Amino acid sequence: MISESARMSSAAEAKFRIKDPNSQPRVVKVIALDKPSERVVKELAQSSWLRATFFTASAFASAPRENERFSVNGWLSDLAGRTKNLLDEVITADLVIMIATPGQNAEAAAIIGEACAINHVMTTSLIVSSPATSDEVLSTTLAHLRPHSRMLVIASAEEYIEDMLVALRA
Repeated sequence: MISESARMSSAAEAKFRIKDPNSQPRVVKVIALDKPSERVVKELAQSSWLRATFFTASAFASAPRENERFSVNGWLSDLAGRTKNLLDEVITADLVIMIATPGQNAEAAAIIGEACAINHVMTTSLIVSSPATSDEVLSTTLAHLRPHSRMLVIASAEEYIEDMLVALRA
């Protein structure tokens, strides 16, 4: 008797195979949450990507002052320095990846995570760490990111982030 695996790879069964790719590449928005991760994001942007766009959230360092209206306009910038509307970018994304550095201000993850949650967009956070990073500093950064990330990864080297983006089909 012929095995199921052998039968499925026969010429007779080949006509039932779907010849299209498994799925479309994801629309990925990569956001640097702080100055050190901004350098990493700018280097990543130099590579060839299918559907990834790169931003910085440096303007998130301060919340609106008292008596100021909250606005998501201008809180996100593309790598050319042009301001972008956070909600417009999130709405068009399948996945938002936030990149942070231990010991830096990662509080921007809260507003980005909220925008993603409202729009049902998956979030991933990558922390670029080094062996010299203390557990206390790393824990503080984790505390800012964990509530706003479906997947949280501590990367021991910057090269890991590029590999992760490839694995996520950016």
